Amino acid sequence: MITGAGGQLGSRLQALAPWATAYDRASLDITDAEAVREAVSRHDIVINAAAWTDVDGAEAAEAAATAVNSAGVLAAACAGKRLIHLSTDYVFDGSASLPYPENSKTNPINAYGRSKLVGEKAVLAAGGTVVRTAWLYDTSGRNFVTTMLKLAAERDVVSVVDDQHGQPTWALALARQLLALASADAPAAIYHGTCTGRTTWYLFAREIFRLSGLDPARVQPTTSDRFPRPARRPAYSVLAHGNWAAAGLAPLPPWDTTLEAALS
Repeated sequence: MITGAGGQLGSRLQALAPWATAYDRASLDITDAEAVREAVSRHDIVINAAAWTDVDGAEAAEAAATAVNSAGVLAAACAGKRLIHLSTDYVFDGSASLPYPENSKTNPINAYGRSKLVGEKAVLAAGGTVVRTAWLYDTSGRNFVTTMLKLAAERDVVSVVDDQHGQPTWALALARQLLALASADAPAAIYHGTCTGRTTWYLFAREIFRLSGLDPARVQPTTSDRFPRPARRPAYSVLAHGNWAAAGLAPLPPWDTTLEAALS
């Protein structure tokens, strides 16, 4: 069973696993206990990709974001079943200088991160698995890659912040990893579902331009203080991938090779 099937990750999961039952927001409200219990009762494995993803909007609506991201209803309904729940790098404060291991102390600095941490705790307490991802993109929909290509068509120069570090992660690569995890004899734990390596938004944008046949010099570096937003972002969102070995799986591929595959 897949929730959040209308999103970029959920739609990739649905395409890769057409035998699964897939629910989008309209067909299943994951805060509705009765509806969730009925849906889950027919399945053994649940991948929860449903989420409140409006990071800035969560600052003014934290209770609403937490109602969705807490996953409490789903975690309770999945007792005795296998639940794989998607979380985020935003459970960390970004003050590190080395990749965050899976057992690192959490300290979210925005409402979205706090709401996702509530979900992590509920899922882990129920014996489920948490997969944290970050900087997720795809070649359609609304994300950083499609935004950069849109801006490239509209502007001669694009300014992108160069002081936030992370791991761009292709939705298709993550969907493949999640299905492999669902099929593996893996312990319930926290896994970091990000592509390996690290970069900045600025360098990520330059690579998008280059791989799209555009001049990367059109991308200019800037700093986060030039683009104030309601929610603070972690300056360092690089995650370590040590727990995949316990699942008998390799981490996701490097971010630059997956970006090349995505844009080829």
